[in-house]
Amino acid sequence: MQTDIETVTIRQITPEDIDGIIKIEEASYGAHHWSKESFLNEINNELARYYALFNAEGVLAGYAGCWHILEEAHITTIAISPDYRRRKYSEALLQQVINDCYEEKIKYITLEVRVSNEPAINLYSKYGFTSFGTRKGYYQNNNEDALIMWTKNIFFDEFKNKYEQIVKELEGKIKVK
Repeated sequence: MQTDIETVTIRQITPEDIDGIIKIEEASYGAHHWSKESFLNEINNELARYYALFNAEGVLAGYAGCWHILEEAHITTIAISPDYRRRKYSEALLQQVINDCYEEKIKYITLEVRVSNEPAINLYSKYGFTSFGTRKGYYQNNNEDALIMWTKNIFFDEFKNKYEQIVKELEGKIKVK
């Protein structure tokens, strides 16, 4: 049985994308989401890398962002519109972040994720992130703890071989232009 491969486009976020991103923020995070000004500041921050994902119809379906600081990248956000979840879009965005880290010789990637966000934790674990503790009361809206996750050095064979295998698997489901 052959499945259709979905084509998406990932590119850097522009100021024109922010209103659509705010809609995804509101749908994903409710009243406690980033402001338009926060995103505008982030896309003008030379340490930051922010990406928008558009589906085959050209609809903004998700975004991701991270900071590159010396040998580390800190993923600040990955969000997919509720209308477009479970289509491997998060994986495509995560791969964009990881590929950028390879290009810029960044060795380690870290992030915080809600301890209750099992789908995200499972995704990050699949990509080689492991937990290194929690930040108590990290999320202001409900005082929920955040799980701190890190990769090992992404240039080590242990990470790189697993990553290359996952990339090949995703290529059979989604194509990034």
